[in-house]
Amino acid sequence: VHYPTDSSLLADGVRVLTRHVDGIARNCRAGSIQVRQRKRAVQRRVLEINRAAKSAAEPSRERLKSSYRKLLVIARSVARLGERVSDGLKKQALPIVGDAVAVLANWLALDHYLSLMKKVIEQATLRVFGGDTHVPEKVLSLFEPHTVAIRKGKAHKPTEFGRLVRIDEVENNIVSNYEVLVGNPADTNAWPAALSQHQWVFGRPPHMATADRGYFSAKNEADAIEQGVQRVALPARGHLSKKRAALQKTRWFRRALRWRAGIEARISTLKHPFSMARAFYKGEDGFARYVGWCVITHNLVSLGRTLALRKRKKIATR
Repeated sequence: VHYPTDSSLLADGVRVLTRHVDGIARNCRAGSIQVRQRKRAVQRRVLEINRAAKSAAEPSRERLKSSYRKLLVIARSVARLGERVSDGLKKQALPIVGDAVAVLANWLALDHYLSLMKKVIEQATLRVFGGDTHVPEKVLSLFEPHTVAIRKGKAHKPTEFGRLVRIDEVENNIVSNYEVLVGNPADTNAWPAALSQHQWVFGRPPHMATADRGYFSAKNEADAIEQGVQRVALPARGHLSKKRAALQKTRWFRRALRWRAGIEARISTLKHPFSMARAFYKGEDGFARYVGWCVITHNLVSLGRTLALRKRKKIATR
């Protein structure tokens, strides 16, 4: 997902709030709500900000701040208009002469986006004029407010925006479990949940459990063994002791890691042929539902292929 700049969020907010206020005004008595179209003014400010942001020179910094001031003035003006319209509807001070259902739908959407717009205005002000880039509960998308910043902790990996999803795989390319994670947690925190969910689904712990080195910790290994996992293949990080190096060179450990590498292909398959790279359902619940449907369709295809392969082998052995 492209980086959601504050200027683009403000522009989206102005556009959406104006659209919903206009939808209310069309169904109220003429002249009761005055709506100004700010599209051209907002586009000019965004273009000015984009041009100024290309240079780190002091004059460009000042031009950027000046353009942001003008954009924030427009955003605050539109937000105040939205608040007046919402308050007028609450107090029944706006005479509705058109479609009351359309007014209600626009009113609900207006209140939803107003709360997000206020956060965007606040975070843009703090970042541009206060230098504070670590705003708590930062809004990264007006349309998908559950979006979070995902940092891999690797120099060659840029910051991404979306949601982390944990994928668990068993034999025959079947995804046994998935979980849409909250925030940007460490991989080590996902290991206990994966084991617990596997035991809940199959009624017993796995014979062998493996993951990449991001899941490794001595506690995770000990917990897996305590739960009944006979072989735990978690490659350790950093300098290895002789005992640890010997363990990770054993045949079963290396075979487990080679099998685990197949999850990378599974993730790629889910993201591209099964369209998990971008969720088209709206909201956090819609996102989780979309991921679930991707996993279900993938598993149906994998089951069909496995059954077809078994049938061909059975026919060949006759």
